[in-house]
Amino acid sequence: MVISYKWVITLHPFDVGNGRVTRAVTDWALAQAERQSFRFYSLSEAIMARRNAYYAQLEQSQRGELDITPWLAWFLDTLEEALQQALLRVDRVLSKTKFWQSHATTVLNERQIKVLHRLLDAAEDEFAQGINARKYQSLARVSKATATRDLTELLEKGCLKRLLGGGRSTRYILANNSHKSE
Repeated sequence: MVISYKWVITLHPFDVGNGRVTRAVTDWALAQAERQSFRFYSLSEAIMARRNAYYAQLEQSQRGELDITPWLAWFLDTLEEALQQALLRVDRVLSKTKFWQSHATTVLNERQIKVLHRLLDAAEDEFAQGINARKYQSLARVSKATATRDLTELLEKGCLKRLLGGGRSTRYILANNSHKSE
């Protein structure tokens, strides 16, 4: 499959869409080989995330000797990256599910639910330093007093824990987050 991908893209049989067609066929072949009705990863997505390296590898493998070993290594590394990203995605879903199961009986208002969803869905860097009242205000579109009150309630209900400081510098993280509170 990997080798056929390389040769189809090299032969360039269509005027346009060779890459898209080849990536789609490769995704289809992987799905067939796995005999699964659903896949949690997308090789096509991983290739497009590494687009510049993809084109560089194609160009390099189409020159001089027809040694495709570097192409195979790059392709398999990209497949591994796609699988790693899928594992991270599954971990996030499991973490989010665990959080909501542990707070299934916790009474929350719509604003609190919205902000908790945002914290749970956020990329790691976005809230690495936690959330403060000002950021809560911005996300929930509320006054500073309401933001502070909502955050205090979330802390009391065990949804959040204090990460840093006190007063204006107080920051909070999800209670199931791996950061240590102070």
